[in-house]
Amino acid sequence: MSPEQIAQVVDAKGLSCPMPIVKTAQAIKGLASGQLLEVLATDPGSVKDFTAWAKTTGNPIVEQSVEGSVYRFVLRKK
Repeated sequence: MSPEQIAQVVDAKGLSCPMPIVKTAQAIKGLASGQLLEVLATDPGSVKDFTAWAKTTGNPIVEQSVEGSVYRFVLRKK
């Protein structure tokens, strides 16, 4: 099985709270249900922000990783 395609990438590096979430919310509106959105952020607070946002909106985080100072989140549109 091939990995699912990321439909869109949001580059929120260098932005601080709440901008990564704002940009993510705007981007996910344009996706179809089930599509994946990748978000790259450098704000350490984004980890708890995205966890809370995913829970609140019902758009689950399907993947999450950190590489150096970059936090990567992959969200599935509900």
